[in-house]
Amino acid sequence: MSQNAVHRLLRPLLRWRSRHVSERMYMLILSIFVGAGAGLAAVLLKTSIQAGATLLQSGIDEPKRVFALSLFPVVGITLTVLVTKYLLGGQLGRGIGPIIYNTAREGSIVPRSKLYSQLITAFLTVTFGGSAGTEAPITVTGAALGSNAARVLRLDRRRRRLLTGCGAAAGVAAIFNSPIAGVLFAVETILLELPAQYFIPLLISSATATVVSKALYAGQPFVLITTSWPVDAVPFYVLLGLFTAFFSVYMIRSYHWFERLFERWPGLDWRKVLLGGAALGGLIFLFPTLYGEGYATVELLLAGQAQKLTDGSIFSVYQDNSPWMLLVLVLFSMLLKVVATSITVGAGGNGGMFGSSLFSGALAGFFFARLINMSGLIQIPEVHFVVLGMAGTLAGVIHAPLTAIFLIAEITGGYALFVPLMVVTSSSYLITKYFEPYSVYTRKLTLKGVDVYANRDRGLLSKLDPRQLLQTDFIPVRPTATLGELVDAFRHASRNLFPVVEAGGRLIGVITLDVVRDALFDDAHYTTTRVRELMIQPPAVVGPDDDLEHTLELLDRHNAWALPVCEEDGRYLGFILKSAILVRYRNQLIQESEA
Repeated sequence: MSQNAVHRLLRPLLRWRSRHVSERMYMLILSIFVGAGAGLAAVLLKTSIQAGATLLQSGIDEPKRVFALSLFPVVGITLTVLVTKYLLGGQLGRGIGPIIYNTAREGSIVPRSKLYSQLITAFLTVTFGGSAGTEAPITVTGAALGSNAARVLRLDRRRRRLLTGCGAAAGVAAIFNSPIAGVLFAVETILLELPAQYFIPLLISSATATVVSKALYAGQPFVLITTSWPVDAVPFYVLLGLFTAFFSVYMIRSYHWFERLFERWPGLDWRKVLLGGAALGGLIFLFPTLYGEGYATVELLLAGQAQKLTDGSIFSVYQDNSPWMLLVLVLFSMLLKVVATSITVGAGGNGGMFGSSLFSGALAGFFFARLINMSGLIQIPEVHFVVLGMAGTLAGVIHAPLTAIFLIAEITGGYALFVPLMVVTSSSYLITKYFEPYSVYTRKLTLKGVDVYANRDRGLLSKLDPRQLLQTDFIPVRPTATLGELVDAFRHASRNLFPVVEAGGRLIGVITLDVVRDALFDDAHYTTTRVRELMIQPPAVVGPDDDLEHTLELLDRHNAWALPVCEEDGRYLGFILKSAILVRYRNQLIQESEA
């Protein structure tokens, strides 16, 4: 059924709503429905993956298990590619990056296909052991639910953006039973700003999704109960923040290096499926901890049972003889998780870096703490550092420190670790941002020229077309023209600025009334003085497609009210005026406010 048909069915109800329900209450009600829908989607995906994985792995003998686990991801990626190609028309749009772009540049219009495509493909990928998280697909599904609900109800851009954020927040909240982290995630990564009136609907949507998830799915990803933290470990918290920062930079750069590598085979190329699947299977064969989301590994670390990580791997034969074998497994698992996730997504599967960041961060925190303890310098609680490593890595990779703090505190019950969480996440985030200004979600968009972190002024300026602001009513003069001819041009012109243009159309200078004012009263030189002797060089020249923000900076820097616009070969096109930019910007601002 089309959106227009649904809207016609709802029209009587909407008329009743406009007469009896205030706008504020209406948005709160919609946020509840969006939250409930996102919560149901999260429960559906979590339970189906759990049931599917259990069914898939049942009856497999332990000696054959490691071989089966290395083959399953190839099947999952292949099925995902088939579904994408034949049921989704080859269009999937993996990750949160496209949603950020939709929100920042396309009025929060999310394609309807994302209401179901993300769930189906994520189920196939992760159930069969694809090494990626389900957080991104659920977040995208929630955002699509909010966006398309707003489109059906014919809501304006501002309210559509709010419901898109509500859906994204509800998705994260439902996965981890963490409503505050869901709100903060939506603000830090999707909306990128939070008008005061947005907060309550976002929180209600997240809370609703959490209630739905808790009622229908009792599983909690991680559990850690703690009441205190050692003060003498503070220097090590700072060092852990530094460690996770550089580790986050490694993860961001590695992910995008592999992304560019797989882009060499555009579209749904079976070479990617076969080579990527074989590579992923090989990694899982060597390091079974890379299978699936990896949350079972994190649970072992939090339970203080790290020695069980070697079970079922080739390292199990060495665990009794060398205490370093566990650290070798942990080190390679944390370093290769981003590789496994990149291969999973690049080869055609669906998933995200959110869960992979938590997995890798947990291993990083454990690796750091175990090394310190083995050194004999001090004994620090390893489970605390597992939690802090998760927060520090997540904050660095997705550039969302508040989300990392509250997510880890909520899902682990580690509110007593709030101060260490703040120390680790803030240091990790600041250092990571220094080396990598953009997150794993926005780095690719930025390389394509889309600055989603631009403030509202930049966003509005980016929507203005410089060519439409071009002023062409300036009278050009030749460099060989006399002063008398220039005076005659002044008499008939509406502007006091003249471009000096050669016969081929190339701009070589400008004439302004202020510069030639004294010469205008020198009648004796009307026939002997040429324009080339009076012209000056413009303070700057801009191109027809130059960024308007850069143009305004040039105008301000040179205290100018107009700058000439020329093609790359110097051919004169016209002038761009500061006043024209500001007037068009003001009109755009009014349109945005009314919307």
